[in-house]
Amino acid sequence: MDFLHSFVMPGRWYTALFEIATGQNGYITTDDVRDLGGPLQVLVDMHRHGQLDRVAHGLYRFPAFPSGPFDELMQATLWPRRLGVISHDSALDLWDLCDVNPARIHVTVPRAARIRRVPSSTYEVHVRDLDASDVTRFEGIPVVTAVRAILDGIERHLDRRLIDQAIDAARRRGLIARQEFAGLNAAAP
Repeated sequence: MDFLHSFVMPGRWYTALFEIATGQNGYITTDDVRDLGGPLQVLVDMHRHGQLDRVAHGLYRFPAFPSGPFDELMQATLWPRRLGVISHDSALDLWDLCDVNPARIHVTVPRAARIRRVPSSTYEVHVRDLDASDVTRFEGIPVVTAVRAILDGIERHLDRRLIDQAIDAARRRGLIARQEFAGLNAAAP
């Protein structure tokens, strides 16, 4: 086989998937291919030709995207069929609101999510239907707002010192409104 025949030019699947990957820090999933109406064999072929790296079951990454400090968080949101949102202690840490140091990545999925695969032992999965106003993006990663993260911490009985630190940091950085500030202080034990 000569050089020209051994080189595979990226085609329409590459272009369509690359566009999706730009919004997902370089990652694509089998669900992304299905949504485009493509066969899953596309991912296998692209991986075989060096156009994709296989990261985990059903999760691939374009090597053109550099690795970053938030890769594990993005992977956690994509794991449950792209339904995950970084939450709880992980969101507090991502927003840099307090000195919490989560041992696992906290990810919230909606009640309707039918999770068939066992999550990674590095994930702590929470089930809750989040309002659209509770979710935002940080560096492209779906994450709960600072207010929702603090409320999650209160519900989980996170140390009061950490809650106070998070409320103060969020207030100083303009991540919570005045009425939210009062509500959070009232909700904290």
